[in-house]
Amino acid sequence: MKIPDYLQKGDTVAIVAPAGIIKKEANIYKAAELVKSWGLHVVIGEHVFDKNNHFSATDKNRLADIQQALDTPNIKAIWCARGGYGTGRIIDQIDFTTFQKKPKWIIGYSDITVLHSHIHNLNIETIHGMMPVNIGLPEEQRQQSVLTLKKALFGELSQYTLSSSSYNKLGSATGNLVGGNLTLLENLLGTSSSIDTTDKILFIEEIGEYKYHIDRLLQALKRNGYFDHCNGIIIGGMSHIKRNNPLYGLTIEEIILDVLPDNKIPVIFDFPAGHDPENRALYLGRNIEMVVSKDSSTVRFLN
Repeated sequence: MKIPDYLQKGDTVAIVAPAGIIKKEANIYKAAELVKSWGLHVVIGEHVFDKNNHFSATDKNRLADIQQALDTPNIKAIWCARGGYGTGRIIDQIDFTTFQKKPKWIIGYSDITVLHSHIHNLNIETIHGMMPVNIGLPEEQRQQSVLTLKKALFGELSQYTLSSSSYNKLGSATGNLVGGNLTLLENLLGTSSSIDTTDKILFIEEIGEYKYHIDRLLQALKRNGYFDHCNGIIIGGMSHIKRNNPLYGLTIEEIILDVLPDNKIPVIFDFPAGHDPENRALYLGRNIEMVVSKDSSTVRFLN
């Protein structure tokens, strides 16, 4: 996997909005000020604030912003303003030719899983992390999200050590970290953006679904072999799960464990990444070592 150059003071970050509408424009400007406080320059895409019904702008204009950011040499990182829905509508029109010659960091989560997965198949690392839309959260809630994103961009992110969930499956594994939002991973099945999880460590997170929806998404991945040959699994936030009527009868952890093959691969639950306020940065495409013991779990980035 190619690692984009880590940022240095004086580099430029572009903020673009390839998906949902930006409802609070002030958050984008606050995020820009945050990046400037790191000694970086910021450019905001021309069409970030256009507002086109559900989307931040028309497909054509969202595509134009991200294409320009990909092709502009002095832009070293592209920070997606928010997720929502919309990246999948433009992914096949994006020209990654220049980007592949000189990769730059792509940052985001949720709907940005489309970009993470597609770029993974180009053998380039990306960063799963907070977005400008999250800057409106109270500072104490987003502190780790901001800190770890900065560390990731400047090449200073090395490992996480966490308390272990009682649902964890103990063991250790190494592999290339892939994944993102569960709905998007299922949506990408059968496309050129779908990822091969063989010998890799899969990260998944989700928000706002019923438990039977979670099971349906997982069953689709299972039928497509997602869990057959992966080396380990990391479960991020499973946030704001809706209440089933009648009750589904299983916990989220039990639903996930039920779809896994009995191959004793290690599993970490409750990793603080996803749609919760604490959304710690991850290098997707990076080789990692995960060690899961009774009292603690460690995720170590190896490159």
